[in-house]
Amino acid sequence: MATAETFVIVGAGLAGAKTAEALRDQGFEGRVVLVGDESDRPYERPPLSKDFLRGSVERDTIYVHPQGWYAEHDVDLRLKTPIVSVDATQHTVKPRLGEPIAYDRLLLATGASARHLPVPGADPHRVFYLRRIEDCMQLRFTMTTATKVAIVGAGWIGLEVAAAASEAGLDVTLLESEELPLLGALGSECAEIFARLHRRHGVDLRLGAQITEIAGGDPRQATGVQLADGSVVGANLVVAGVGATPNTALAESAGLLIDNGIRVDEHFCTSDPDIFAIGDVANAFNPLVGRHVRIDHWSSAQSQPAVAAASMLGHDAVYDQLPYFFTDQHELSMEYHGYIGPDGYDDVVFRGSPDDLEFIAFWLRDGHVLAGMNVNVWDEGEAITGLVRSTHPVDTAQLADPHTPLLDALDA
Repeated sequence: MATAETFVIVGAGLAGAKTAEALRDQGFEGRVVLVGDESDRPYERPPLSKDFLRGSVERDTIYVHPQGWYAEHDVDLRLKTPIVSVDATQHTVKPRLGEPIAYDRLLLATGASARHLPVPGADPHRVFYLRRIEDCMQLRFTMTTATKVAIVGAGWIGLEVAAAASEAGLDVTLLESEELPLLGALGSECAEIFARLHRRHGVDLRLGAQITEIAGGDPRQATGVQLADGSVVGANLVVAGVGATPNTALAESAGLLIDNGIRVDEHFCTSDPDIFAIGDVANAFNPLVGRHVRIDHWSSAQSQPAVAAASMLGHDAVYDQLPYFFTDQHELSMEYHGYIGPDGYDDVVFRGSPDDLEFIAFWLRDGHVLAGMNVNVWDEGEAITGLVRSTHPVDTAQLADPHTPLLDALDA
């Protein structure tokens, strides 16, 4: 690539910042412009519902790079600069204010936005959504004065906030429309473990709950959550964690192919050869699982930039990493490697003791391991990914035996 070329990255989060880093590491000497609409330099989002929300780590620890890194690596970081459109024909992006920015190659790392509750009374002054650092700071402050919190949605964000709130001494009610938390992600066998965990810590977990309204006389203060059965859950703090929507508006303005996010190939190239996309917004083809997958987790933003940078530089790089995510809730810490997919699983094998929260769970189909989740068991990630990547079926008795090395469970 000629040094006169300009690579523009829209989205100054983890994915965008790591791509700027990867471009420099891979020898790109041209102009790198990293543009974001937030006022903070790029930071990592997992702490917003974990350690930073609990106040156990300082703000400086969540940033991707030190303050001076961008100037030192000649990265033109432009904060508080929302981009409103992309002109793919002219190869420019248009900020809300100021002149268009020309690009030779463009990366969209625009992430996702919290999905809002579609019920009366659920305006932003009454309901907290946790996506950005300012959301976390406001929620942290409100948790110091609130006494009762109602959390709508028992997904990863809802459960992590519930853990932080109950540890802070709040009276927590967790409302979930499904029959178990995390049912779609983990299935009933493991979802039940998370339900027991939170109930053991005093959370009032209400399953099959249908929300009809956020109650409150003051437009800036909720007093509770109205349910379809006529009951009201009293609360002076309401938090919603009901999923996220990929931010595809810029891609749409550029005429790119949209399909559950921006559809990209295994090189992260969009339907326009000069535009790439990664992170929460990208529905990327993964040759390892044989389909397009959009992963709304930290791991995508962390692991995809090196391949995206190589592709922007014209190299034949392919992304074939297994989906990965992690969580910390009370005394439960876990990692998940793999992908179950729309065809589902036909067996779950436990290795260790789920009751003691020290185990590995494996999801299988036709004798092959699709995914593995290690809970308070460490140094087995490489073996778990080896099982998932293998084309061989496993011996389930050996897989369940803690005394047998994991990879020995593979049938020869």
